[in-house]
Amino acid sequence: MDTKKCIHEDQIKPLPKKDITVCEDCIKTGDTWVYLRQCLTCGHVGCCNSSKNKHAQKHFDKTNHPIMKSVSPEETFTYCYIDDVYLDK
Repeated sequence: MDTKKCIHEDQIKPLPKKDITVCEDCIKTGDTWVYLRQCLTCGHVGCCNSSKNKHAQKHFDKTNHPIMKSVSPEETFTYCYIDDVYLDK
Protein backbone atom coordinates (compact mmCIF):
# COMPACT_ATOMS: atom_id res chain seq x y z
CA MET A 1 0.00 0.00 0.00
CA ASP A 2 1.43 3.35 -1.09
CA THR A 3 0.96 6.15 1.44
CA LYS A 4 1.34 9.71 0.16
CA LYS A 5 3.58 12.00 2.18
CA CYS A 6 3.95 15.75 2.30
CA ILE A 7 7.41 17.02 1.46
CA HIS A 8 6.57 20.68 2.14
CA GLU A 9 6.40 20.73 5.94
CA ASP A 10 9.62 22.78 5.98
CA GLN A 11 7.51 25.69 4.67
CA ILE A 12 5.42 25.84 7.84
CA LYS A 13 6.34 29.02 9.70
CA PRO A 14 5.65 29.93 13.34
CA LEU A 15 2.71 32.30 13.23
CA PRO A 16 1.50 34.62 15.97
CA LYS A 17 -1.68 33.48 17.66
CA LYS A 18 -4.71 35.47 16.56
CA ASP A 19 -8.42 35.10 16.92
CA ILE A 20 -9.52 34.12 13.42
CA THR A 21 -13.24 34.52 12.78
CA VAL A 22 -13.51 35.96 9.26
CA CYS A 23 -12.33 35.41 5.70
CA GLU A 24 -10.11 38.44 5.12
CA ASP A 25 -10.97 38.58 1.40
CA CYS A 26 -14.74 38.07 1.80
CA ILE A 27 -14.87 40.92 4.32
CA LYS A 28 -13.34 43.26 1.70
CA THR A 29 -16.09 42.41 -0.81
CA GLY A 30 -18.98 42.05 1.65
CA ASP A 31 -19.39 38.32 0.93
CA THR A 32 -19.95 35.35 3.22
CA TRP A 33 -18.05 32.07 3.68
CA VAL A 34 -18.54 28.51 4.94
CA TYR A 35 -15.29 27.41 6.66
CA LEU A 36 -11.95 29.15 7.17
CA ARG A 37 -8.41 28.04 6.27
CA GLN A 38 -5.12 29.60 7.39
CA CYS A 39 -1.95 29.50 5.31
CA LEU A 40 0.86 28.10 7.47
CA THR A 41 3.51 29.95 5.48
CA CYS A 42 2.24 33.53 5.82
CA GLY A 43 -0.87 33.38 8.03
CA HIS A 44 -3.37 34.57 5.42
CA VAL A 45 -6.94 33.44 6.20
CA GLY A 46 -9.30 32.54 3.38
CA CYS A 47 -12.54 30.65 2.87
CA CYS A 48 -12.75 26.97 1.91
CA ASN A 49 -13.64 25.41 -1.44
CA SER A 50 -17.23 24.94 -0.24
CA SER A 51 -17.48 28.73 -0.10
CA LYS A 52 -18.51 30.73 -3.15
CA ASN A 53 -15.17 32.55 -3.51
CA LYS A 54 -12.69 29.79 -2.55
CA HIS A 55 -10.19 32.34 -1.24
CA ALA A 56 -7.88 29.78 0.39
CA GLN A 57 -7.48 28.00 -2.96
CA LYS A 58 -6.96 31.34 -4.73
CA HIS A 59 -4.28 32.22 -2.17
CA PHE A 60 -2.48 28.96 -2.93
CA ASP A 61 -2.82 29.51 -6.70
CA LYS A 62 -1.30 33.00 -6.35
CA THR A 63 1.48 32.27 -3.84
CA ASN A 64 2.13 28.52 -4.11
CA HIS A 65 2.16 28.37 -0.29
CA PRO A 66 1.39 24.65 0.04
CA ILE A 67 0.02 24.00 3.53
CA MET A 68 -3.11 25.30 5.21
CA LYS A 69 -5.01 24.35 8.29
CA SER A 70 -8.65 24.61 9.09
CA VAL A 71 -9.35 27.30 11.66
CA SER A 72 -13.04 26.55 11.94
CA PRO A 73 -13.99 25.21 15.39
CA GLU A 74 -15.70 22.08 14.07
CA GLU A 75 -12.69 21.03 11.93
CA THR A 76 -9.19 19.99 12.92
CA PHE A 77 -7.02 19.21 9.92
CA THR A 78 -3.97 20.42 8.04
CA TYR A 79 -3.69 19.90 4.29
CA CYS A 80 -0.99 20.20 1.60
CA TYR A 81 -2.34 21.42 -1.74
CA ILE A 82 0.70 20.30 -3.71
CA ASP A 83 0.91 16.74 -2.37
CA ASP A 84 -2.89 16.45 -1.96
CA VAL A 85 -2.49 14.92 1.49
CA TYR A 86 -3.71 15.60 5.02
CA LEU A 87 -1.00 16.04 7.66
CA ASP A 88 -0.92 14.97 11.29
CA LYS A 89 -0.73 18.49 12.70
